[in-house]
Amino acid sequence: VQLQASGGGLVQAGGSLRLSCAASGRAFSRYAMGWFRQAPGKEREFVAACSRSGDSTYLADSVDGRFTIFRDNAKNTVYLQMNSLKPEDTAVYYCAADYRTLGLYTSSRSEYDYWGQGTQVTVSS
Repeated sequence: VQLQASGGGLVQAGGSLRLSCAASGRAFSRYAMGWFRQAPGKEREFVAACSRSGDSTYLADSVDGRFTIFRDNAKNTVYLQMNSLKPEDTAVYYCAADYRTLGLYTSSRSEYDYWGQGTQVTVSS
């Protein structure tokens, strides 16, 4: 599967953005999906994940209550709605697809099989 992330940009602190990740090919619903981010000089970190159906989601503590992950399997797309953005949310955001997980989802970067190219999110103070 190929993943194409979009929706990044420059926003002021307190603002909102919605990232999209469109998947090519069939069987999108067989993949658990996740979002990660990487700030300059830092390791890529987990942000959010959702199950194959989208019924179950998991968010990192740093974004819980501000971000929401959801998917539309009919459109082969997963989204990350980001509200109340902070300067520390500035990073390149990546979507990823996990085919192998036996659970609902995973926050482990090594478990994901496919990655998108990333989209830059910059939050100004």
